[in-house]
Amino acid sequence: MHLIKSPASLGGEIQGIDLKKQLNIEQIEFINNSWDQSLVLVFKNQNLNDSDLINFSKNFGELDPPGPNPYGITFLPEFPEINVISNVKSDNGIPIGNLGDGEAVWHADMTYNELPPKAGILYALEVPDGQGNTHFANMNHAYEDLPKNLKEKIIDKVLIHDSAHNSAGMLRKGYTESDDPSKTPGAKHPLVILDPNTNKRLLFLGRRPHAYIVGMEINESEKLLDEIWQYATQDQFTWTQKWKVGDLLMWKNLNVLHKRDSFDPNTRRVMHRTQLKGDVKIAS
Repeated sequence: MHLIKSPASLGGEIQGIDLKKQLNIEQIEFINNSWDQSLVLVFKNQNLNDSDLINFSKNFGELDPPGPNPYGITFLPEFPEINVISNVKSDNGIPIGNLGDGEAVWHADMTYNELPPKAGILYALEVPDGQGNTHFANMNHAYEDLPKNLKEKIIDKVLIHDSAHNSAGMLRKGYTESDDPSKTPGAKHPLVILDPNTNKRLLFLGRRPHAYIVGMEINESEKLLDEIWQYATQDQFTWTQKWKVGDLLMWKNLNVLHKRDSFDPNTRRVMHRTQLKGDVKIAS
């Protein structure tokens, strides 16, 4: 087993391991150390069923159930820990998964919770050829490289993270639209947080739509957030996963942003996803 680091600011591939087999302590330690270095890891050519995916995921923490979806249903009742990310519909027209085929803009997952999931794990069952890529951005590098004037503006600032919409911009069941971001429902988190494993500082942005910096005039909050987001998602901070069937990807949810490209709605994309429960209070 070895790590091939990406030449980008994050990302790496671990080769020489079959994730269907039970991991030993040395393998788990190697993966965790590689994960701290690269933030996003990919394992290619895996052959996993849903039980395998759950067993692998549990090596790295307690599983967190999926967030609410616009349809108000559990996609896999026999495996409630797994979220299905898909554009496919059943014969009676009911979606088998969440997020469809449109673009999913830059975001971190479920940061509207007081204790967001610490990681996501995504396994590719069906993917359209050359489409639906997933991009990641390193929020530690973005913070370190942030211009001094922007760093000074966000000292001790707190951000509201929207709970009403998913990462595709779809309104979740039970919520109503609002055009006032200061009334956005969701948790409040520092704009700059500390990684407890590495003691590195990170931008913690969640999602851009409906976000609001507490205590600022709305137009000032919007302007500052636009500046930070534009800077933090530049190419020098990013890495792209080009999906193949059998790829398993794991990423540190608090350390990176991610987004997905749109893809042809006439193709099929089916991904099964677990997430790891947050276990450390977010600190600035």
